[in-house]
Amino acid sequence: MREVCLTYASPVPSSLTERSPKLDRERLVRDLVPPPRFDAERFSTYRPDPAEPSQSAAVERLEAYAASLGGATGSTGLFGRRRKRAKAGRGIYLDGGFGVGKTHLLASLWHEAEGPKSFGTFVEYTNLVGALGFAQTVEALSAHTLVCIDEFELDDPGDTVLMATLLARLTEAGVSLAATSNTLPDALGEGRFAAEDFLREIQALASRFDVLTVDGPDYRHRDTVDSPPPLTEAEVAEATQREGAVLDHFIDVTRHLSTVHPSRYRTLLDGVTAVGWTHVRPVTDQAVALRLVVLADRLYDADIPVFASGQPLGEVFSAEMLSGGYRKKYYRAISRLTALARADQR
Repeated sequence: MREVCLTYASPVPSSLTERSPKLDRERLVRDLVPPPRFDAERFSTYRPDPAEPSQSAAVERLEAYAASLGGATGSTGLFGRRRKRAKAGRGIYLDGGFGVGKTHLLASLWHEAEGPKSFGTFVEYTNLVGALGFAQTVEALSAHTLVCIDEFELDDPGDTVLMATLLARLTEAGVSLAATSNTLPDALGEGRFAAEDFLREIQALASRFDVLTVDGPDYRHRDTVDSPPPLTEAEVAEATQREGAVLDHFIDVTRHLSTVHPSRYRTLLDGVTAVGWTHVRPVTDQAVALRLVVLADRLYDADIPVFASGQPLGEVFSAEMLSGGYRKKYYRAISRLTALARADQR
């Protein structure tokens, strides 16, 4: 790690690059629950914007959907859970812009629904397949009443075929689905790969969901649009003088992420109370950028404040990336990183 020539008071921040978590397959399934920031959130805590009637309509629709779901029945499946009856599952798909509360609504649905259930991001489910294997993933999730998929996006042909097949198996087993995305289901994959070559899979995915649109501005940026100004290195060092804080050169973090599978990023942040980055600069490599997106999601899930010097976090992705096929992912990451950067500045 590059050394930052600063004097710290105790406790001295550790480094994220010193952490190399091991894969825990059982934990991957156990951790498929809403992020801690949504532990207390319910439909009753969602605050619909009076100017956006679709938000109130979404709450009513999801409450009815939760009430219609029954618990799991049948024989015991993988991890001691119960298999579903052989009745086709249903799906509901929340489409909307960044920060309109889709994840809040999805977590509220998860909390309200009865029976075994899982909640994870699209990436976490694809990582689950990579860790357990396809058959075991189907076996584990088929025991559930409800599978919630946050941030549903298709990034490559492999994911398209994988998720189309996985969701087909789950709905055939009677599992109901709920998903959030910034893209309508029949437009998934546009701008990322030759989506027209996978229309059958994309249309099959789309056919499994009823679309529920949630309109409104990004709530994280209702009061301010610009990212907060970067801190000085001394300010970052001072802010990370707390138990459980980590402090790193930004480039060292991006390099370290390439050595850790994204399925372990949640574990990478175990016990971390604050993240400090010095010398933030725009990322120009797509592979690096996509790993940073996953890390931003896990930081946001855990509500870990971010303190950064160098370039503003709103400029962490190049202009070329922000106009490309993954722009929605990058804008979401910016929205979340800047929200975390404001966390201790209120």
